[in-house]
Amino acid sequence: MNCVYILLCNDSTLYTGWTNDIENRICAHNAGAGAKYTKMRLPVTLVHKEIFETKSEALKREFEIKKMTRSKKLELIGGAIFTK
Repeated sequence: MNCVYILLCNDSTLYTGWTNDIENRICAHNAGAGAKYTKMRLPVTLVHKEIFETKSEALKREFEIKKMTRSKKLELIGGAIFTK
Protein backbone atom coordinates (compact mmCIF):
# COMPACT_ATOMS: atom_id res chain seq x y z
CA MET A 1 0.00 0.00 0.00
CA ASN A 2 1.45 3.34 -1.06
CA CYS A 3 -0.10 6.22 0.82
CA VAL A 4 0.09 10.00 0.56
CA TYR A 5 -0.84 11.70 3.79
CA ILE A 6 -1.32 15.12 5.33
CA LEU A 7 -0.52 15.76 8.97
CA LEU A 8 -1.72 18.58 11.16
CA CYS A 9 1.21 19.72 13.27
CA ASN A 10 0.96 21.15 16.78
CA ASP A 11 1.58 24.67 15.44
CA SER A 12 -1.39 24.31 13.00
CA THR A 13 0.83 23.88 9.94
CA LEU A 14 0.31 21.05 7.48
CA TYR A 15 2.89 18.48 6.42
CA THR A 16 2.53 16.22 3.37
CA GLY A 17 4.44 12.99 2.83
CA TRP A 18 4.21 9.48 1.43
CA THR A 19 4.82 6.04 2.88
CA ASN A 20 4.15 2.38 2.32
CA ASP A 21 3.28 1.86 6.03
CA ILE A 22 1.07 4.67 7.33
CA GLU A 23 0.71 3.45 10.92
CA ASN A 24 4.46 3.10 11.49
CA ARG A 25 5.14 6.40 9.73
CA ILE A 26 2.77 8.36 11.98
CA CYS A 27 4.32 6.69 15.03
CA ALA A 28 7.78 7.63 13.74
CA HIS A 29 6.72 11.26 13.26
CA ASN A 30 5.30 11.44 16.79
CA ALA A 31 8.43 9.82 18.21
CA GLY A 32 10.53 12.58 16.65
CA ALA A 33 12.05 10.18 14.13
CA GLY A 34 10.03 11.34 11.13
CA ALA A 35 10.78 14.36 9.00
CA LYS A 36 12.91 17.21 10.28
CA TYR A 37 9.94 19.54 9.71
CA THR A 38 7.62 17.65 12.05
CA LYS A 39 10.25 16.96 14.70
CA MET A 40 9.86 20.46 16.16
CA ARG A 41 6.06 20.55 15.73
CA LEU A 42 4.88 17.56 17.76
CA PRO A 43 2.46 16.00 18.22
CA VAL A 44 1.09 15.51 14.72
CA THR A 45 -2.33 14.21 13.72
CA LEU A 46 -3.27 12.43 10.51
CA VAL A 47 -5.96 14.50 8.77
CA HIS A 48 -5.93 13.04 5.24
CA LYS A 49 -4.68 10.02 3.33
CA GLU A 50 -4.95 8.68 -0.20
CA ILE A 51 -3.96 5.16 -1.23
CA PHE A 52 -2.28 4.25 -4.53
CA GLU A 53 -1.22 0.98 -6.11
CA THR A 54 2.24 2.14 -7.08
CA LYS A 55 4.96 4.23 -5.47
CA SER A 56 5.16 6.30 -8.64
CA GLU A 57 1.50 7.30 -8.41
CA ALA A 58 1.90 8.20 -4.75
CA LEU A 59 4.97 10.34 -5.39
CA LYS A 60 3.22 12.20 -8.20
CA ARG A 61 0.26 12.93 -5.94
CA GLU A 62 2.53 14.00 -3.08
CA PHE A 63 4.19 16.50 -5.42
CA GLU A 64 0.78 17.82 -6.55
CA ILE A 65 -0.36 18.34 -2.97
CA LYS A 66 2.89 20.00 -1.93
CA LYS A 67 2.39 22.56 -4.72
CA MET A 68 -1.09 23.46 -3.40
CA THR A 69 -1.75 26.56 -1.36
CA ARG A 70 -2.76 26.13 2.27
CA SER A 71 -6.36 27.03 1.41
CA LYS A 72 -6.47 24.33 -1.30
CA LYS A 73 -5.04 21.79 1.15
CA LEU A 74 -7.70 22.75 3.71
CA GLU A 75 -10.32 22.31 1.00
CA LEU A 76 -8.88 18.87 0.22
CA ILE A 77 -9.01 17.71 3.83
CA GLY A 78 -12.56 18.91 4.21
CA GLY A 79 -12.51 22.02 6.33
CA ALA A 80 -10.75 24.75 8.19
CA ILE A 81 -8.25 24.11 10.94
CA PHE A 82 -8.31 26.62 13.72
CA THR A 83 -5.02 28.12 14.77
CA LYS A 84 -4.01 28.26 18.41
